[in-house]
Amino acid sequence: MAAMRVWIWWYFALGALLQNHTSVAVTVSYDQRALKLDGNRRMLVSGSIHYPRSTPTMWPGLIAKAKKGGLDVIQTYVFWSGHEPTQGVYNFAGRYDLPKFLRLVHEAGMYVNLRIGPYVCAEWNFGGFPGWLRFLPGIEFRTDNESFKNETQRFVNYLVEMLKSENLFAWQDGPIILAQIENEYGSIDAVYGEAGQKYLNWIANMAVATNISVPWIMCNQPDAPPSVIDTCNGFYCDGFRPNSEGKPALWTENWTGWFQSWGEGAPTRPVQDIAFAVARFFQKGGSFMHYYMYHGGTNFERSAMEGVTTNYDYDAPIDEYGDVRQPKWGHLKDLHAALKLCELCLVGVDTVPSEISLGPYQEAHVYNSSTGACAAFLASWGTDDSTVLFQGQSYDLPAWSVSILPDCKSVVFNTAKVGVQSMTMTMQSAIPVTNWVSYREPLEPWGSTFSTNELVEQIATTKDTTDYLWYTTNVEVAESDAPNGLAQATLVMSYLRDAAHIFVNKVYAGTKSAHGSEASQSISLRPGINSVKVLSMTTGLQGTGPFLEKEKAGIQFGIRVEGLPSGAIIMQRNTWTYQVGLQGENNRLFESNGSLSAVWSTSTDVSNQMSLSWFKTTFDMPERNGTVALDLSSMGKGQVWVNGINLGRYWSSCIAHTDGCVDNCDYRGSHSESKCLTKCGQPSQSWYHVPREWLLSKQNLLVLFEEQEGNPEAITIAPRIPQHICSRMSESHPFPIPLSSSTKRGSQTSTPPIAPLALECADGQHISRISFASYGTPSGDCGDFKLSSCHANSSKDVLSKACVGRQKCLVPIVSSICGGDPCPGMIKSLAATAECQ
Repeated sequence: MAAMRVWIWWYFALGALLQNHTSVAVTVSYDQRALKLDGNRRMLVSGSIHYPRSTPTMWPGLIAKAKKGGLDVIQTYVFWSGHEPTQGVYNFAGRYDLPKFLRLVHEAGMYVNLRIGPYVCAEWNFGGFPGWLRFLPGIEFRTDNESFKNETQRFVNYLVEMLKSENLFAWQDGPIILAQIENEYGSIDAVYGEAGQKYLNWIANMAVATNISVPWIMCNQPDAPPSVIDTCNGFYCDGFRPNSEGKPALWTENWTGWFQSWGEGAPTRPVQDIAFAVARFFQKGGSFMHYYMYHGGTNFERSAMEGVTTNYDYDAPIDEYGDVRQPKWGHLKDLHAALKLCELCLVGVDTVPSEISLGPYQEAHVYNSSTGACAAFLASWGTDDSTVLFQGQSYDLPAWSVSILPDCKSVVFNTAKVGVQSMTMTMQSAIPVTNWVSYREPLEPWGSTFSTNELVEQIATTKDTTDYLWYTTNVEVAESDAPNGLAQATLVMSYLRDAAHIFVNKVYAGTKSAHGSEASQSISLRPGINSVKVLSMTTGLQGTGPFLEKEKAGIQFGIRVEGLPSGAIIMQRNTWTYQVGLQGENNRLFESNGSLSAVWSTSTDVSNQMSLSWFKTTFDMPERNGTVALDLSSMGKGQVWVNGINLGRYWSSCIAHTDGCVDNCDYRGSHSESKCLTKCGQPSQSWYHVPREWLLSKQNLLVLFEEQEGNPEAITIAPRIPQHICSRMSESHPFPIPLSSSTKRGSQTSTPPIAPLALECADGQHISRISFASYGTPSGDCGDFKLSSCHANSSKDVLSKACVGRQKCLVPIVSSICGGDPCPGMIKSLAATAECQ
């Protein structure tokens, strides 16, 4: 144990030295190998935390967890739409207080890569462009258009000057060491032809002219001008090389998962594959690696791009609520520690060493520094485990993995061997939300309307101030078409985006969703004049692709009634009456004062209310620690507010496809966003994050606008805390920390000690019970361990004595401690599952 304590001391001591706290001004440059801080090359690990997708109270904790996880850099986009919601009127308050966020990163001793854009994509509404930009005369986005370039330059210059005035660039003793202009323009520039190339050169020159004295980058831009560094985005970037000899290999988006769309399964990515991709990138000459996302967060308000859920968890190492996701966070933390042991060797070479073949799907790279230090990477991209011979020694090399040898002798980390605990997060002690009152959104006009003899486009009509636009007209049906007093027909909308609720003669007929395609709804019509009302809705504006300024939504091109004996009734040239938004929005029923303007029904049964209903109640903050969420699985579709703050859109009735998911995802082999889907056949999202800083201890106002037919009586609120933690550690698993101070000098070292089994509950919790423990050869995965014939009977007693009542515990994997050797000569593991409370 004494040796282990020494190693742990070195782990933290060297980590503190390598963190290189930015307490003084730093000059940033680069060469063909790496970024250089004050002239010294650095291998840097970065992660995305988007400040508007969390809250100011959450920021310090998120940044601290990122630093503890081994990150050097925080990366964020700048969200133009949030900072200039009205042309010329700027907002840098609350969740949009960018300077405050950057200062917190700096205070933590970390750097910043600021992706200014101003187009960002990010699955953000309109790609981050403010809505008013679309309506400037003659504007075309992201091409050689004077109106667009003028507004882009004005915003970028304003932002840069503000950041300079706040001393936030590295040369001013600030955290910003990199800045990005544009975003993935290489995926669309060919569409614009010569005008696109002119724009590309213009925006690069415009950015450089701001004189921020840190490098500018462009991601996914193979033809980036010489003045900026082109970078890679993707699941794998180990084969990436920039477009000129003097630029380093930077990876600006390593996707830790993927975003979730309404009606789709939840994407995940195994941590073994992420670690493999990261290690391969550094092994083959990479120098800056960035996780997108490290914390995904929440698409509060109406900030989500078209079709994207309110949850932006991204299967990231820090989840939507700000809690670490295990084992992903811990395994990557151990990877970063191993990579830092190799940093001096990696930066000490000017060119990447040649590959050394170890087999048909195996290879090694060896880095030797001028000081005599040596670091090696052994990689296998095959699907079978293998044994390889490297420098006269034999090494077990699992399939699709990289082993890291900071001294070219001892393996301190293998990307496929996960030795950290897993954690099951659950909503515990759910509290029913009761005492609801309701108010029906009127179907009749309540404010100003206008009429035309054509279908209007929704975004141009609403200016994206609301998701909702009413289309109203009359349809006349002949007596002969309804001989029995009622005609069964089909309402066909030849183009619909994104969804619509249909009402005929004030009766709800149904809901349809489509992405710019035809949508049909069965309806019943009576002889004579029939009122047809369609409430068209967007689920966010398009955020990707060219020609965003031409995007359309609502009902376009045509609408008709089919199925009548006399033939189809064409309706697009009818007289249509339009109303923008909802009465409840206009009267701000979601705020305390606004809610007083409505006469709420106090009916005791709100479980079967008709569509288009507002619901209101109050609730108290849950007493237990942990992040807080609302379970809205009993609702249909709508929006939700707490104390006047819009938590986002919900769509519980939108069920993910029933196929395409896997129970156990094989990390071996190339990953894609659809490879490891989960939660098929379930609502795309059920739980909705409620940041605690938005809550009062008592009487919090909760308001929902339900578009379909939901049951608010079944809504619950609960704290989200770890329920089960589990871990397994093998006797063959190395301790993922520095070998010794001599490792850096390349001297002879001994085999690293075995890592102990670690169990740790969340802050404020303790281990209440050991539900499984086995020292031997247990089978199964974390959460489903099973005993084997090789098992030390005293395992559970040993773990209970060491861990129960503690927040965390470390148990060495030594037979004398674990209850004796149940099967001499075999490699054994210690596995345990614990409950937290």
